[in-house]
Amino acid sequence: MKRFGQVIGIKPEHIDAYEKLHAETWEGVLKTIENCNIRNYSIYRYNNLLFSYFEYHGDDFDADMAKMAQDETTQKWWAICEPMQNPVDDREEGEWWKKLKEVFHTD
Repeated sequence: MKRFGQVIGIKPEHIDAYEKLHAETWEGVLKTIENCNIRNYSIYRYNNLLFSYFEYHGDDFDADMAKMAQDETTQKWWAICEPMQNPVDDREEGEWWKKLKEVFHTD
């Protein structure tokens, strides 16, 4: 299992809509997340920043993320969410959410 933390901005005018959308996450999106070996997935908001945490339980993260990107329901979900988001400037090329370095963990 590999843990992931990521961050992205949220446009202030979209905070309420974004939170409402996620309070009623589509079943197809949730199923795809599960089918792509992601568990214990959370998103938190601090002012205009979103922080996500999830655990990956698969063997090929890149293949599972490609599978997720091909899912039609997920594509529709992203088409709604992405205009609400504001990626951070120092993200790596090809990243939407910036991956964060884990600096501490304990069980």
